[in-house]
Amino acid sequence: MSYNKLTCERARNICILQTLAKLGHFPSRTTEKEAWFLSPLRSETQASFKVSLKLNRWYDFGIGEGGNVIDLVCKISNSSVAEALQFLSDDLPVFKVQTPETDIREKGSCNRVTAVRPIIKSHLKKYLRTRGISIQVALNYCKEVWYESQGSIYYAIGLQNNEGGWELRNLYFKTSTSPKSYTYLQNNKEILIICEGMFDLLSIAELYPEDLKDSDAICLNSISFLQKITPYFQNYRTVDLYLDNDPPGKKNTIELLKYYPNINDKSHRYKNYKDLNEKLACGHSIFTS
Repeated sequence: MSYNKLTCERARNICILQTLAKLGHFPSRTTEKEAWFLSPLRSETQASFKVSLKLNRWYDFGIGEGGNVIDLVCKISNSSVAEALQFLSDDLPVFKVQTPETDIREKGSCNRVTAVRPIIKSHLKKYLRTRGISIQVALNYCKEVWYESQGSIYYAIGLQNNEGGWELRNLYFKTSTSPKSYTYLQNNKEILIICEGMFDLLSIAELYPEDLKDSDAICLNSISFLQKITPYFQNYRTVDLYLDNDPPGKKNTIELLKYYPNINDKSHRYKNYKDLNEKLACGHSIFTS
């Protein structure tokens, strides 16, 4: 089915359950008439997002909104109707294909990497732009990673960690492959940069390229790895800390400043934002609007 031939009328008949599955969302419970999900539009612990199997319509009781599959894709991806039709036309960032011959197996994970290559997919390049990241910067640190999960093939922006696993991000969801670990970039410098996530690292490269060029860097990929990497601190004259402006990030920053005199808290660079990428993306959005 091509994008040019897909009308809104035809798109409304596309199965919402299959669309949600392609986006990585699966029902918590199913009856003869309906399926219930944890909302793909917000965080929750009890399923309050209903899909009518008879009507092929959805309703999110948490926000009091519902509609057809086009409405759903628009809300999940914050896209226009035209962009939603392109997604639904089978030119998808998530779809079933024959598994490529390149087969990098990840033990202990439900996600299995099937191919790794330079970033070329237009969906991924567009996603990077929405986050304020240029393709040139992304190519220096990331790859386009194809992986299999629950019988379907997906692709995403990937950052490899020290154990060979991948952090995976695209417009619709984020996931990872095993083994989970931090990413350590070594340039044999006297300064160490610490950040939490992939897009924090890319934002530093975008905003402060000389800082990153003149430093080693660790992208935690999870705040839980912070304690594991603290022994590295003694090897550096200075440690620049870019933790999130949220309760865990602030708490860990305060504790680290108590015990390590060589730490500089860099969160002032993104004051009033959750993290550096949020500041970058907001500024990029204003600039390009």
